[in-house]
Amino acid sequence: MTNHWIDLKNADVIMVCGANPAENHPISYKWIQEAIDKRGAKLVVIDPRFTRTAAHAHLYVPIRSGANIAFFGGLINYILEKDLWQKDYVINYTNASFLVNKDFKMPGELDGLFSGYDAATRKYDKAAWAYQKDAKEIIKKDRTLSDPNCVMQLMKKHYSRYSIDKVSSLTGATVEQLKEVYEVLASTGKADKAGTFLYAMGLTQSTVGVQNIRAGSIVQLLLGNIGIAGGGVNALRGESNVQGSTDMGLLFHILPGYVPMPTSDLQTLDAYKEKHVPKTKEPQSVNWWGNRGKYVTSYLKAIYGANALKENDFRYNLLPKPDFGVNYSWLMIFDRMYDKKIKGFFAWGQNPACCTSNANKVRKAMANLEWMVNVNLFDNETASFWKAPGVNPAEVQTEVFFLPAAASYEKEGSITNSGRWAQWRYKAVEPLGKSRADLEIIDELYKKLKEKYLKEGGPMAEQLTLLDWDYKGKDSEGKEVHIDVKQVSKELNGCYWSKDGKVRAPFTDEKTLDKDGKPTVFKQVPGFAKLQDDGMTSCGCWIFCNSFNDAGNAMARRDNKTDPTGLGLYPKWAWCWPVNRRVLYNRCSVDVNGNPLDPSRKLLAWNEKDTKWVGDVVDSPATVKPMSDLKEGGLPFIMKAEGVAALFGPGLNDGPFPEHYESLECPLSANPMGKQRVNPAIKIWYKEGGKSKAEDVYASCDARFPILASTYRVTEHWQTGVMTRNSPWLLEMQPQQFVEMSPALAKEKGISNGDKVKVVSARGQVDAVAMVSTRLQPFKIADSTVHQVGLPWCFGWTTPNAGDTSNLLCPTVGDANTMIPETKAFMVDVRKG
Repeated sequence: MTNHWIDLKNADVIMVCGANPAENHPISYKWIQEAIDKRGAKLVVIDPRFTRTAAHAHLYVPIRSGANIAFFGGLINYILEKDLWQKDYVINYTNASFLVNKDFKMPGELDGLFSGYDAATRKYDKAAWAYQKDAKEIIKKDRTLSDPNCVMQLMKKHYSRYSIDKVSSLTGATVEQLKEVYEVLASTGKADKAGTFLYAMGLTQSTVGVQNIRAGSIVQLLLGNIGIAGGGVNALRGESNVQGSTDMGLLFHILPGYVPMPTSDLQTLDAYKEKHVPKTKEPQSVNWWGNRGKYVTSYLKAIYGANALKENDFRYNLLPKPDFGVNYSWLMIFDRMYDKKIKGFFAWGQNPACCTSNANKVRKAMANLEWMVNVNLFDNETASFWKAPGVNPAEVQTEVFFLPAAASYEKEGSITNSGRWAQWRYKAVEPLGKSRADLEIIDELYKKLKEKYLKEGGPMAEQLTLLDWDYKGKDSEGKEVHIDVKQVSKELNGCYWSKDGKVRAPFTDEKTLDKDGKPTVFKQVPGFAKLQDDGMTSCGCWIFCNSFNDAGNAMARRDNKTDPTGLGLYPKWAWCWPVNRRVLYNRCSVDVNGNPLDPSRKLLAWNEKDTKWVGDVVDSPATVKPMSDLKEGGLPFIMKAEGVAALFGPGLNDGPFPEHYESLECPLSANPMGKQRVNPAIKIWYKEGGKSKAEDVYASCDARFPILASTYRVTEHWQTGVMTRNSPWLLEMQPQQFVEMSPALAKEKGISNGDKVKVVSARGQVDAVAMVSTRLQPFKIADSTVHQVGLPWCFGWTTPNAGDTSNLLCPTVGDANTMIPETKAFMVDVRKG
């Protein structure tokens, strides 16, 4: 989230798309309701299903799954056509004025494609997407926004194709509904208004997932809604620490703190810096990622300690380096596993046999492993895949180890919520039986592996044997422990090291005097602006620098009274990355002179008398002055090399502007926006007549599977249900798999509410109970009637009589940028009996 949960109360308009906060993020809805009750805010919900959130909405607009970009495209066109965008904000804080290469062409000119597409490789050559530059390598701009090659004019041209009539035909929403909702959403394009955009997996789990969010972000930028109180682009995370896990480098392509993973083509730290440390000639650009070299060096120092010195390149050679250009994402892991290219697998706190798209393929893939370790609270479909219905255990050679883990209330540590707030939790009770905290399991595993490598050797043994791993300490009750989560947290914050890189803080430097003239005692690094690339600082995750400093554990703070701005920032409650900043890019809330755009929601202001910023923690060094100071002022989007937000995004794999493409499986034989039916840059796994796996088959516009389907969550169960299905009272409330359908579809199929049915796709089938509900209605798409059904994905066969996961039905296909699976739009049939 660019903002945070409490900030929802500051919004005038709340747009929910691809999410259902009333049911799946109920605490968030408290703040939505406060905005409605106290500000008179309008709640707008865009969803194919009339959810409990929609039941509270002032405006509910049903659109079919897979048509979100069409909806947003129409909204962008409406804002531009009606001249409802915030002029000063867009000119000063976005790349609207940037001039693009004159050779650049768009889908309206190239039958659904952008310039540079290679059909053989399914990739774009992005040369034509580049900006025009002058002799000094500075991007050319037209602040009048009249040049036909400027981003604003290109955007107007691109989205002029998204008329309300066309969008209605694509989405299934009526023209009247679209006009009404567009008017409400566009009403926040004024300095004294704020609109927030809330989304979840309904937008991301798509072959155009990134572009869905990009489209919503463009809307927010045009309306001036990013960097302000009550605004933002806000992801509703589906688990209390998903944000924290990605912060710490869970994904294959990043190190902790969203630092790019080194690849096989970058064999030295200097080579890595040359490629991944951005440079810019743009005047006033803060270009904060220009410090990336400091962050990766400090990370190496954190993991290898005194073994990481300048003369050995800080042990950069020991960092794993995936092959350049090879994708190691979730779908690819199981594809390689299926092909017997992976020997072992840790399934830690997860249940891929149920949570992964095309679950039948996943289950078959696990049977090709030599060993698997499942760390979890309860038995689950992954740990017991070898004895699933239809599986002969004697034919499965995979050796499975199950390690019982402690629940969240049985261990101490931090969680980082959707709003980036890191909050400390203490252990309430001892772990049950032989279950142990994850950190203890990891610690023992590391020590056993190190012992084995020291004794027997092995490839790249030093990756493990040279790790700086001394986290002994005391738990919250004062008991001595082999690994103390507080010591690990201090490592993430970072500390100082001696000049020779061999002595860790705390230490005293007799030659460096403090403000009192006494020798300086070096301890924790106070903030990431102090991190260095010379080996004198370590930091396990640069965005967490300042979280556990010399003053103590900031994440454990619990002051819910102090709120100087009155906006609900509560700066002394817990800690928020980065450096306790509650709203990202907050200098967008002021004009170029540092005056608040909306004095009634004063998030930040420049105090000329004291020459400092007041309010939220400023989004750049405190020394950066307002933009009107051409010498010392800075542009507000500090993580962008250009210093401004990107309406035009030339770095993406599938186009610099979001364009509507149909889902891999969809009810339409052609894309009404152009000849290119699906996202041209996605990986197509199944090819007729090729060496494709049968499990990767897909069926679009196939008479056998005429119904559009989507998956969703229910309040009573969490994720795949491993915890909640083992809670009898929750299972009683929601006992088994169901499929929700409209009365019209039920009548057409001869199905009554409560009937047992089979939901079938090209890849598998799920037994379910029919739930006939008016919450779903048929869509009128072009000249056709399209029915849609929905199924939860929280069930699995280990729970008696509960049925199995709906992910058995979904295809193997992912987004062109992230490879997140497409589970929110695919084709099925529903058959009685």
